[in-house]
Amino acid sequence: MDRRRFFLSSTAYLLPASALLAQLPADNRYRQQIGLQIYTLRNLLKEDAQVEETLKALVELGYHQVEPYGFPGKANLVKVAKSLGLKVNSSHFDWNCVVNPQDEHKVSFDEILENASDLGISHLVIPYLADRNRKTLDDYKQVAENCNKAAAKAKAAGVQLAYHNHAFEFEPKQEDGRCGYDVLIEECSADMKFELDVFWVKAGGHDPAALIELLSGRVSQLHLKDLRKGVELPNYNKIEKTDFEELGDGMIAMAPIIKAAEAAGVDHCHIEQDHSPDPLASVTQSLKYLKTL
Repeated sequence: MDRRRFFLSSTAYLLPASALLAQLPADNRYRQQIGLQIYTLRNLLKEDAQVEETLKALVELGYHQVEPYGFPGKANLVKVAKSLGLKVNSSHFDWNCVVNPQDEHKVSFDEILENASDLGISHLVIPYLADRNRKTLDDYKQVAENCNKAAAKAKAAGVQLAYHNHAFEFEPKQEDGRCGYDVLIEECSADMKFELDVFWVKAGGHDPAALIELLSGRVSQLHLKDLRKGVELPNYNKIEKTDFEELGDGMIAMAPIIKAAEAAGVDHCHIEQDHSPDPLASVTQSLKYLKTL
């Protein structure tokens, strides 16, 4: 693959003003197939008895798919979701078996792939990196190497592996501005994709739509969430719970992001809001806003 260096500190990756003003067509497929990362509703899903009631509410609101977290521990939730007509194309999973394969693990990646295949899940996502895996650029190189091995194995099983970002990947590790995400872009193989979280990209000081364009063909999914206006950027490690906003209330323009996703071949978009005093009301408001674009 092309190993040229991508310095994300570059100002070259800016979309034209016309793209920022563009409206979405009425039949935009992401709106028609919109998903929810159900980490948003984690406090409503603590008891098995709450799962069906909560997922029914999502169906009534107009969500078409859900993306679980903590797989393979959410097998029952996946089954309930499908019984209600919600698709489950993707899940975050216990990532350490991929990132730190030398450690002992309760569940192997082979078992996770087998469970995903049994449940018809086509995308698995590494949701986070522990501090020990992201101190240096060499740490990120090791992460990419381990991800590439797992991605090849996932591909053979008919599953797409991807990496979900936060803001810390964009923090410069060298004087020239080179960051961990630069390493992931360069070192991850064609089999390894990215699930781009637009909130954390923005918090990291970058334009989400421009980054989607830069990574065209390599972004499998998006997380759509909004960042409070007035937050100082870049902000790698000091985001507060109150900095998470419903779509349309913050500083992130969603229409150009979704248009960039279409052009870049993104498979799925999921709304998410990490923190909210009323998460069901938040996902209702965010979906309503998305339908107005």
